[in-house]
Amino acid sequence: MKILKTIDELRDARKSISSNVGFVPTMGALHQGHISLIKRARLENEIVIVSIFVNPTQFLPGEDLAAYPRKDEADKKICEMCKVDYLFMPEISTMYKEEETLVKASNRSYILEGKARPGHFDGVLQVVLKLFGLTQPTNAYFGKKDAQQLLLISQMVKDFFLPINIVECEIIRESDGLALSSRNVYLDEKQRKDALLLSKSLYLAASLLTKEEKDVKVIKNKIYEVLQGLDVEYVAIVDRSFNELEEIEIGNSIILLVVKFGQTRLLDNIWL
Repeated sequence: MKILKTIDELRDARKSISSNVGFVPTMGALHQGHISLIKRARLENEIVIVSIFVNPTQFLPGEDLAAYPRKDEADKKICEMCKVDYLFMPEISTMYKEEETLVKASNRSYILEGKARPGHFDGVLQVVLKLFGLTQPTNAYFGKKDAQQLLLISQMVKDFFLPINIVECEIIRESDGLALSSRNVYLDEKQRKDALLLSKSLYLAASLLTKEEKDVKVIKNKIYEVLQGLDVEYVAIVDRSFNELEEIEIGNSIILLVVKFGQTRLLDNIWL
């Protein structure tokens, strides 16, 4: 595995590659969710590139940019274990200059996550577009847990006519159902236990479909019952274009929720 720090190093490496490239962009603190993306990329491509970059433009003032978990040495070992070919670990000064041509996300970036974090997705698309330009991947791998991000990145690829296949990968969970997240380390013992209610509420919602219940209001009410007593930011049921639904459409519906535990926001979802 080669560790690359500069734009020139990455460009030189990319010029030497003539085969399929699988790309996994991350912010580090790698866990089994990231590993599942890397392993799939390894299975489906001749060359695998992983990036680790805590992107400042997607953090709002007062968010946890400075405190975001960083585990560079452990992350390097994980990438070596997963047989990554190139690991790109740039500095902020490498990725951003004082004046930038900005990327503007669509209006769908200002609902749900974007309503709580206005401008967040502009920063996400900004850095992903830069990384796509540098790595020129055949396939790029993203988890379904960040469903709105996945939608907006897929839309950007289509809008800019980028020859990249976006691969949607399933959510990876702990054995007790908690969706893996780098921010789970912030939870204390009680919060960690309470956080299990997120997946419990989603599994309950899915079970209602087996009883032919498709009314969104009914399903939302059942979810809120499970989450009673928690600081629920939102529960939403949308189609894959993120339009709100009145009735579940099998194969075209996502249930999303966000719950706050102190300063930690946890999101989870289920694709129906």
